[in-house]
Amino acid sequence: MKIGILTGGGDCPGLNAVIRGAVRAATHKYKWEVIGFLNGYKGLVENRSRPLTSAAVSGLLDRGGTIIGTSNVDNPFSFAEIVNGKRTLRDASDDVVRTYKEHKLDALIVVGGDGTLSIALRLCKEKGLNIVGVPKTIDNDLSATDYTFGFDTAVGIVTDAVDRIKTTAESHERVMVVEVMGRDTGWIALFSGIASGAHIILIPEIPYDLGKMVEKIYERETLGKHFCVVLAAEGAKPIGGDVTVKRHVNDPSMGIRLGGVANVVAKQVEDLTGIDTRVVTLGHVQRGGTPSAFDRILCSRLGVCAMDMVAKKQFGMMACLKTPEIKAVPLEQAAINRKVSPDDPMIAEARATGISFGDGL
Repeated sequence: MKIGILTGGGDCPGLNAVIRGAVRAATHKYKWEVIGFLNGYKGLVENRSRPLTSAAVSGLLDRGGTIIGTSNVDNPFSFAEIVNGKRTLRDASDDVVRTYKEHKLDALIVVGGDGTLSIALRLCKEKGLNIVGVPKTIDNDLSATDYTFGFDTAVGIVTDAVDRIKTTAESHERVMVVEVMGRDTGWIALFSGIASGAHIILIPEIPYDLGKMVEKIYERETLGKHFCVVLAAEGAKPIGGDVTVKRHVNDPSMGIRLGGVANVVAKQVEDLTGIDTRVVTLGHVQRGGTPSAFDRILCSRLGVCAMDMVAKKQFGMMACLKTPEIKAVPLEQAAINRKVSPDDPMIAEARATGISFGDGL
């Protein structure tokens, strides 16, 4: 058999480990051939690929990024091209089918987040391709799986950064506002905020009150703590307000690009308190580098399970962590977003340690 694999969406730690797990299972367990399509769906549309042998994936377990590249803008159903100097969109899904058939693929493994897997579902249902999905996002916002790979690594990176930021905040008696990723969910901010002992955590699911934040800062002052670390998810918003938009993206399927909430909050805090307030935006550093041990293990298991699903002809499904097992669930579940509930036990436990969510509770 011949199996294709692609990685789509934003990069994250562990993509290479999934590729390695899948290729090792294919070559050692099943004696199958594997090829990787370059730069996500773009490689399928343009028929660009490379063979993935056991030797080709050697040494990938701890390597960040993806050796076959990725893209979060190349939707084959709305594929962007430059024609006569103008950007146009066309349905290139038939090109995907043609590439699939030209390579005589028996199945395609798609590794990506909700957008990438939603496209995979359409290709499966509308074009009849045999597809198995593997859910990926540092945001941990897919309800089908207990944890998405890349999340644990991102939390570790943010925690380490905040640990360092706290010492300089204390030395200079400053408020430091640290912005982290997560789109419209607050999992990264919540987990890393608790792990690092941030004093205020702002997440999209709990709109903040600037006045209550200032009260928390002054409360720390009365306790002799002349510094404060505010950890803000990029989708955080004030009560009655909206998210901070960094820019609008040309591709309608991509919507808006969030970012800048830390700058907004920092200016408001400094204006109200007079305390020197600085901003740290961690940005794509959260996506890069070596995956954690947890993610390496999870990715290896997901890659192997994806090949096992191909062997069982479990197409239109994706491999997910249902602790302690890796199980197959319908691809439709990839589009179900998981948010932090204000009633989540972790919220209550964080409040019990003195962490504020900017809402005064």
